[in-house]
Amino acid sequence: MATKIRLARHGKKGKPFYHIVTADSRAKRDGRYIERIGSYNPNTNPATIDINFDRALYWVSVGAQPTDTVRAMLSYRGILYKNHLLKGVEKGALTKEQAEDKFNKWLTEKDVKIEAKESSIAKDTEKALNATLAAEKEKSDARATVLAEAEKDAAAAAAEAAAAAETATEEPAAETATEEPAAEAKTEKLAAEAKTEEPVDEENKENKE
Repeated sequence: MATKIRLARHGKKGKPFYHIVTADSRAKRDGRYIERIGSYNPNTNPATIDINFDRALYWVSVGAQPTDTVRAMLSYRGILYKNHLLKGVEKGALTKEQAEDKFNKWLTEKDVKIEAKESSIAKDTEKALNATLAAEKEKSDARATVLAEAEKDAAAAAAEAAAAAETATEEPAAETATEEPAAEAKTEKLAAEAKTEEPVDEENKENKE
């Protein structure tokens, strides 16, 4: 039976999550499998790869064939390199201690590279976040400026309207004040005319007699 190490898809639509499994090469991609040896989550940055090192090494050593994607993961975790060293021990090219030293040295260098990459990603993420926050703040300040100017214009318009209303109220009062002396003068004139007419009436009365 040909055995393959491959991914079995799980997760939601648009957010896949994979199990790393060993299965019969004739089985369906998401069908029955022999053993689950890890998981792969591409939704994180960097992607999360969790592999049972010993079980993956066992399956590779007995001839299980990984797919291209899984092969890259096994190489990333050093499983293929460790298998290569163990084959060299079997052939007598190097001792077991030498193989362990080589692998530990490689693992240390790999960890440094991984940490550097994660640090770089974290810095880039923080930089992008700060840029987004700065852009949002700029937009917020612009909106606040527009609102402040609108409120200032509204206050000025309200003040002008109040002043106009005050002026309109004072004008009728002034007209009334000017009309009152004129009315008084007219009344006095009529009274004077009445007084001048009275003697004429008395003379006419005497003539009639």
